Order: sequence, then C-alpha cells, then structure tokens
Amino acid sequence: MKIFTTKEIREIDQFTVEHDGVPSLTLMERAATAVAGEIMSRFRPNKRIVVFAGSGNNGGDALIVARKLYEQGYNPEVILFNVRSSHLSSSCEQCRNDLQQLPDLNFTEVVGTFIPPELGPNDVVVDGLFGTGLRTPINSGFVSLIRYINESGAYTIAIDVPSGLCGEWNSGTPRNNIIRASLTLAFQFNRLAFFFAENAEYIGEVKVLDIELSPEAISKTRSDFYLIEDDDIRGMIKPRNLFINKYDAGTVLLVSGSYGMVGAAIMASRAVMRAGAGLVTVHAPQCAFHPLQTAVPEALFEVDRGEYFTTRIELNHNYGAIALGPGMGTSEKTIEALDLFLKNCHQPVVLDADALNCIAKRPIMLRNIPMGSVLTPHAGEFDRLFGAHGTQEERLLKAIEVSKLYGFTIVLKGHHTMTVRSDGKVYINRSGNPGMATAGSGDVLTGIIASFIAQGYAIDWAVVMGVYVHGLAGDLAAEQHGEISLMASDIINHIGKAIKSITAPRG
Repeated sequence: MKIFTTKEIREIDQFTVEHDGVPSLTLMERAATAVAGEIMSRFRPNKRIVVFAGSGNNGGDALIVARKLYEQGYNPEVILFNVRSSHLSSSCEQCRNDLQQLPDLNFTEVVGTFIPPELGPNDVVVDGLFGTGLRTPINSGFVSLIRYINESGAYTIAIDVPSGLCGEWNSGTPRNNIIRASLTLAFQFNRLAFFFAENAEYIGEVKVLDIELSPEAISKTRSDFYLIEDDDIRGMIKPRNLFINKYDAGTVLLVSGSYGMVGAAIMASRAVMRAGAGLVTVHAPQCAFHPLQTAVPEALFEVDRGEYFTTRIELNHNYGAIALGPGMGTSEKTIEALDLFLKNCHQPVVLDADALNCIAKRPIMLRNIPMGSVLTPHAGEFDRLFGAHGTQEERLLKAIEVSKLYGFTIVLKGHHTMTVRSDGKVYINRSGNPGMATAGSGDVLTGIIASFIAQGYAIDWAVVMGVYVHGLAGDLAAEQHGEISLMASDIINHIGKAIKSITAPRG
C-alpha cells in the first residue's frame, strides 16, 4: 500500500475533482460523513462535543461534521475562527453559510478576541483547525488554544491529521504546538508521520476513512513509501518444487556466537532453518561447539581457531547467503577478521548486532561492505555507526542518505521497522508488537532474512518478507503467551505458523 506525501494527496484530490467529476464540496461531504459516523459510533447524543474549525478546507470539513451531528440529534458547540474577516476558503464559507441555517445551533464565529469555553476530561473536542493545510508556523493565539485543549484532558478527535503536525517531516515543529489527539481520522491514506515513534503521543489511535478518491490517480501516482501488509507478502512466497533437495532450498553461512553469547548463534541458526533454508553452517569459536550442536543438531558447525571469539572468517564453500554478527563479540581480533573478510568478499552479506558494532569501532570498514548487502541496526547500533540522532525521523532521513551512498539496504528496527533501499524506496512494516522488544529478537530476524535470501528471493524482497514474517510470528506468539511474557524463542516457534498463515488459501 502506497504512503503518499501531503503534496501527492492534494494532487490525487485534484485529479478526482477534475477527471472524475466529483465537486470539491462533495468530497468534503464524503469525508465529513465518515468522520461524523465514527463519532456517532463512539458517543451518544448527550455527550458534550466542541468543534473547533479553522478558515481552510479542514475547517470546512469540521463544519460539515457539526451539521451531520446536529441532524442526528447531537448538540455540538461550534467555534469557527475567521480572525481575518472574510478570509475563509470558498468551501469553508459555503459550509458556514449552510450551518447558519440550522435553528438553535450553538455556533460562534471568532473574528477578534476569543475566550475559550471551559473544557474537561468528560468532553469531546473535534480538531478542524488546520489539518494538512498548514503553510506557515502557528501564531501565538492558536498556540495558546492548542495548549489549552491539550491541557484540558478532553478526548480529542483530529480530522485528517492533528493540527500542527505535518504529514511527513516534523523536525522543526515545536512539540508544544501540536494537538495531542486521542483519535486521528485520516482521509484515504496513512501519513508517513504516523509511523515515527516520537509522534505517537500526538496521533493517538489512527483510523483511515475511505472517501473514494480516484483509483486511477492512486494507481498512477508514484510514491517512495509503502506500507507492507499481509496481501503484499502473500504473492511473494513461492511453493516448494516436488524434487527439491536441501541445497536447492538454500544454504546459509552464519558467523555468530562468542563466549557468553552462544545463545545468539543458537537462535539465529534455528530461525534460518525454521524460515525454510535447507542447510545452515555456523562459524563460531570452539566454546560454542557443545551448546550449539546440542541445541540445534540440524546445523553444521565450522570451528574457528579461537577458543572464545572469532579470529578468522573464510569461505570454504559457496553459500546462498552469508550473515554475520549475532553474539559475535567485538574483540580486536574479531574486528580484524571481519575487516579482512569484507575486503575479500564479493557477494552481498547480512550484517547485524556485533558485526555492526565492530564496524562502528572501525568506520572505514563501511567502504568495504559489498554492494547490495543488508544492515539491520536497532536505534543504538545505527547511532554508533552514523552519529547520534534524536528521533526516528532523523534516522530515516540519514538511512536514506547513506543507503544511496554505499549501495546497501538498511533495516531500521523498531515498532514499525523500516526497510530502506538504495534506490530511496522505503517499506514500512505493519506486523509485530511491543512484546518483541526482547533479547534475541534481532538475532531471529537476521536468521529469517538470511534464510529467504538463500532460498533465491531477490535481496530487497527477501528483507521485506523477512521483516514481515518476523513480526507476524511475534504476533502469533503474543496471542499464545501475551506481550509481556514473549521471548525470542517463542518467535522462532511461530515462524512456521506465520508462513503457513500467509500461504494458506483464502476461503
């Protein structure tokens, strides 16, 4: 599913008006009807509802919402801000005129001094102040109003986006100047800003409302951002050939484990196998032999000369995928071994965890990472590699930059894991849950991604598939164990169920 920028959505709106013959006011009626319906499904007519409308089309939407509520027996209080007299948009002006025809409606048009109504936790506020129409910084009067609404504790419903929040990038936006919505009712599409952790407290619950924008325009409009859901993955996973053997199913070399961290190698190798690869060879120090052969008897063991950590990495066979990092440690000899390996490796690799930490200690190694490789950092690992960043938005922008520069794919791990390709495309994952924030979860993801690469999927899609399957396995595990009790091994145990649920025919 495409995620469009605010500018692209306006273009789709305009196409719908000009080519599909849908008047702008009709689109607004559709949008407001959907918003009013959602409000009525949640609150009874005796609930106090205060509607704040700005002078643009978002304000016009809010005015229509108020009219729809009034027509269904609600008694909304409506406040329209027309602080520069006669400066309403044409659509908003028409909506105001329609509203003024309603008898006994509690309606106020503000053109000068404004004393806000008393608001409390039992009230519902409908935010139609700015939406996506904000062009300049919010002035002091509206800043005071937004802060007053936020401090009131009222249940706040934002129309399209919370006022003060831009649909994409908000690094320069004062956080105190954004409506803190309890519910955001977005029109037709999610916005990119909805998927950044730092914006979660402002958007609250999100529900996307279909307002029947032109399917042709949606199809033709190019986007660099995509939301990955079940239907996107369903067609990607290939059925097994009847005559396949374990080598056809894919072989993986996993460089993983060190003294005290052999568990990472165990989890990653189990994930490789459970995700469908036919064979995994684990290269690890001598101390890993007994625990790994006991816990994962299906895995081959390639012993390193080092007793406690990896000291040399060599390719003794051809592998469909190579993954390095989980529990590998960051000793100086391991860093040297990784550096030498990357200089001589000519196929893309998956780098995670300590492989990334080794590179952070010797950043010049970034230049030696083979083109097409995959890096899977969490926020801390990313910042060690590319400098400190205050927000997820900042990390995404940096990831887009360095991915293009070095020609590799970056997997920004988080609640909505983002796969950043070297061509600038970003795939945002929808599966997963907070219970997956647990030790070993990243090791499992590395194993799944390597497994899909080894099975012959194009690397970019193998990553997207791996991230989604990993999240879905976590969701299935959470259904059994709950989010609080979730462990990485639970995710592994549900990989098969996740793949099966995706590939199962729909009834």
